[in-house]
Amino acid sequence: MRITSLSVALAMVALAAGCHSTSEPAPARSMAELEERLDALRTQYHIAGMGAAIAKDQSIAWSRGFGLSDIAARRPVSDSTVFHLASLTKPIAATVILQLVDEGKVSLDDPASKYGITLSAQGTILVRHLLSHTSEGVPGTHYSYNGNRFGELDSVIARADGRSTAQAIQARIINRLGMFATAPNTASPDFGVTGKSKSDYLAKVATGYTWSAFTFSSTSYPTYFGSAAGLMSTARDYAAFSMALDRDALLAPATKALAFTPTRDAEGRDLPYGLGWFSTLYKGERVIWHYGDWTANSSLIVKVPSRGLAFVLVANTEGLSLPFPLGSGQLASSDFARAFLDAFLSDTPPIR
Repeated sequence: MRITSLSVALAMVALAAGCHSTSEPAPARSMAELEERLDALRTQYHIAGMGAAIAKDQSIAWSRGFGLSDIAARRPVSDSTVFHLASLTKPIAATVILQLVDEGKVSLDDPASKYGITLSAQGTILVRHLLSHTSEGVPGTHYSYNGNRFGELDSVIARADGRSTAQAIQARIINRLGMFATAPNTASPDFGVTGKSKSDYLAKVATGYTWSAFTFSSTSYPTYFGSAAGLMSTARDYAAFSMALDRDALLAPATKALAFTPTRDAEGRDLPYGLGWFSTLYKGERVIWHYGDWTANSSLIVKVPSRGLAFVLVANTEGLSLPFPLGSGQLASSDFARAFLDAFLSDTPPIR
């Protein structure tokens, strides 16, 4: 959920220090080779544990865990290990709002003030501006990733849906898709909407860690839950959400297409973000993606809709995201994203 330029600045420092290798490796030719590469990157970027899944044409084609969910207990990551998602919450919250648009309860051109949202700007902030991170300065004219402003969308959900963000996500996404490993932050009162035993759920949650002074330190997770961040899930559950979007089970096709289309600035140039999603061209392919980055957790989803592909990574340290300037829309900066994309956009992808 990092919302200031701090993460971008740190990322640029890391890049300048030679965080990336100087020569790009050849694309992985098999899943075994891709697994080796992902685990090597996990070690390189000091990630204690990592869950991963690849969806292909409406099925989970591959999933596995890497490293440890609990270092002291030597507990490995499994398919059922739950991680904090940080800003991977945003696409799910955005889907709820876009469902309300499909139902005629919200217009993207509604002033945010209609929903009790008051923010400073040099003009009228619309719902679409909050969804696209274009609400600052002259609304709609430039992109600036801001989790706090995105979080104001809680008020849109509450007033238009009549339920809290947690209740709406539970009813509209989690229950509908059977994503029963997904829940609001256990440290938030909103966890209560799940009806789950907190102790049973926590038994599956990866311990959070930070890396400093050449060691992992157990670290408390943030306690926030809202539209901007705070969901918890597994890689497989998040892949199920992605597949539901692909088969138009959650949004009208035109609404989904709008969410995946880059917003444009005042001069008609593409910005890096659509409505709840980043949208990027990578080697000629339209790639839809998002990342999460917060204390002791990070996450990434990379979708190639034209090929029915989605790649999900979740981690219990910050290394999936913090080393890279993802907040400014630079997906190609991520070694993890490139490892997947280069393998699966090749002439001989590991999974066909």
